[in-house]
Amino acid sequence: MITATPSVFDLSRSRSSTGGIDSFVDRHAPDVEYTHYGSGKAALRDGLAGVADPDGNVVVPAYLSPAIAEPFHDLGLETRFYAIEGTLAPDFADLEARIDDDTVAVMSVNYFGFPQPGLERIASLTDEYDCYHVDDNAHSPLSVHEGTLLGTYGDLGITTLRKLLPVPNGALLYRTDEEIRERYSPSSFAGRADRAGTVDCRFLATSVAGAALEASPSLYRSVESALSDGSNGSKSVDPKARYEAAKVPMSKLSASIADAADPDAIRKRRRENYRTWRDILDDRNDVTLLSDSLPTGISPYEFPVRTDDSAAILAELEAAGVTGAHTWPTLRQSVRGNDEYETANRLSRELVVLPVHQGIEPSAIEAVGGRLRR
Repeated sequence: MITATPSVFDLSRSRSSTGGIDSFVDRHAPDVEYTHYGSGKAALRDGLAGVADPDGNVVVPAYLSPAIAEPFHDLGLETRFYAIEGTLAPDFADLEARIDDDTVAVMSVNYFGFPQPGLERIASLTDEYDCYHVDDNAHSPLSVHEGTLLGTYGDLGITTLRKLLPVPNGALLYRTDEEIRERYSPSSFAGRADRAGTVDCRFLATSVAGAALEASPSLYRSVESALSDGSNGSKSVDPKARYEAAKVPMSKLSASIADAADPDAIRKRRRENYRTWRDILDDRNDVTLLSDSLPTGISPYEFPVRTDDSAAILAELEAAGVTGAHTWPTLRQSVRGNDEYETANRLSRELVVLPVHQGIEPSAIEAVGGRLRR
């Protein structure tokens, strides 16, 4: 069975003598200031707090999950959504039309661990309109594009660890702009916890239960559904409540796992798994690969494909033993069904993502490929 995320028992795959995640960041972004947080959204709130005018606005891609707006609302900022192209690049005419004198920042998003097309043009626009560029790199802390660590292209940026490692929480706030550095004032939920807390205990208990349930896929899915936090598309979860609950420092367990991780081994395995999915699905006429190339330095988060019948593809994958595939994302209510964001709505229905995490052996994906219809 291939599941969406590794269990806490996969840690032996990530033992390291190279210094872990912080060492990787220091190596690839030596001049960037960064601070640990429990969540990327809480980190983003602190990053903008020192420079945000409460009457201002932030312009973000429409193709994002609902919770993205919460840190901006927390600061009294209006969230404006810009349309995207099928390539995930901004619709630049729409983006520029939404910027005005009250715009505090424009956000780019590095989807699935790849740089968002048009990063340089976004940076030029924010320079022209004298606002900040937020580089949202939640999907892959280990992706480096043309020598630059993703998340550090903007004046400030974020990356998260839960999408990379078997951890209860964890994020980094990057600061490259001098004014943001000077005006940054960390909140009570910045930093790393110095002792184990409730979030660690809950995560360990859930991981133990998950390991016990893996032998029974049907029971596993029932419990997974009952415990779901909405990360795979639940519309019933309150984004504000999740955001508030995530206002905690990076947990002791998360920090320990991040320090023990081997970034090079993780990147290598994720790239192997990405290429294996590509080899399996490349010749199918009912799916289109979002990207058929895997540039040097990219550590993929998931393997995305587009299809006219996502339900059929998901059912086929599940029958073949893949329980971690899903459509992505659930859109914000103001975006969902809105004709201004037709491409984002279409992608949210058509795009299916498959797991590539380092806990999966390439041979397991190859075995799934043998069970898929051609």
